Amino acid sequence: MMNTLQYISIFIEALIAVLGILIAVKKKRIYGWGIFLTFGIYVFYDLAKLIPLNIPQNILYPIFFVGTLSILWAVWEVYKNS
Repeated sequence: MMNTLQYISIFIEALIAVLGILIAVKKKRIYGWGIFLTFGIYVFYDLAKLIPLNIPQNILYPIFFVGTLSILWAVWEVYKNS
């Protein structure tokens, strides 16, 4: 059951990343790139844990932190533009 939820979660994260690109390109909203970056990193991070890719934690954690910062920036942009 947990493995299934992990795969579903990764699929949803990938879908959100694609939607971020569409927001950036088609809607010309810069925050779409932040959404894409965040969820692209989430997909990479989750796959690295699931497969496992044997990427050291001292590399994975800063990458995840960049994803957190990018969604903070994207949400700030949405807030400023609404």
